[in-house]
Amino acid sequence: MIKQYLIERCSWIILFIALQLLTLFIAVIDPSITIRPVLYIVFLSTVILVIFFIVRYQKETAFYKSLEAWDSDYELADIKKPASPFETIVAERLEAQTNTYQKEISKHTTRLEQEKDELLSWIHEVKTPLTAMQLMIERVDDPKVKQQLKYEWMRTHLLLDQQLHQKRIPFIENDLYMEETSLEPLISREIKTLQAWCMRKGIGFDIDLQVPIVLTDAKWLAFIIRQLLTNAIKYTEGADIAITSYHERQHITLAIQDHGRGIDAKDLRRIFDRGFTSTIAHHDTSSSGMGLYLVKKAAKPLNISIGVQSSVGVGTVFTLTFPNKNEFVAITGM
Repeated sequence: MIKQYLIERCSWIILFIALQLLTLFIAVIDPSITIRPVLYIVFLSTVILVIFFIVRYQKETAFYKSLEAWDSDYELADIKKPASPFETIVAERLEAQTNTYQKEISKHTTRLEQEKDELLSWIHEVKTPLTAMQLMIERVDDPKVKQQLKYEWMRTHLLLDQQLHQKRIPFIENDLYMEETSLEPLISREIKTLQAWCMRKGIGFDIDLQVPIVLTDAKWLAFIIRQLLTNAIKYTEGADIAITSYHERQHITLAIQDHGRGIDAKDLRRIFDRGFTSTIAHHDTSSSGMGLYLVKKAAKPLNISIGVQSSVGVGTVFTLTFPNKNEFVAITGM
């Protein structure tokens, strides 16, 4: 901040130098004035000015240094009290502006909370007729029509489920319940939900769970697996999807491997970004770019590490690496 301070006081410094030069000029042109005492006065004045500048720099920049270090969290207590009238004006305007922003933020937060609650309520209300529709579909006699209705019902159910979890993710820490979770029934339920889609595309499943139990939140793990399976089925035609679990480096890993179109190497670092779809099939409007983004967001509070390996035209492997027991204790302390 020294540079800024010198620029701010540049006019004073120029005035001081001009006065000293004027004094020397008068001493030179006036034979009655001895030059030596004048030089001594100029030297003392310069020393006094330097000391004055150092003292004033410490005093005048303290307030602005605190402003510079302020992390803009709207907490004014971190800013030093003003020591001059101009600093007081700045502090008062800053406080007034901050209070206005806080009121606006509070208002918008309340409005967003209301909209979120209304949307969640609507989703739950829609689930009731969806359940009734599922029971009605089971009574349809025509197998072809029944299969088509099941597929459309599943698509609607998945879209509502994704929207529901998207609204809940910002508050996921309040909803976590870490427990020993059996993988086989959880995976079976998710496959059963997607059964109509799998039959339509001729997709089967090869399941090999060497490690049947993991420590995690069952509900949110089910959501993560559902999104990964949905992704695998969407880009696979007439091939099996392999689901395996095993020990690796003192951690349990769950792998979901498909033999679909694969992901281009240049896209791998972007697949978890919000709204990103693909550069291979950029014209595909069926992808929302939200599935893997939500998977990443849901996995973070669970301390689940997500890995991905893929080759174009060969397929993709997503791996979920679960925390060990020591890390599990850290999670349950949230």
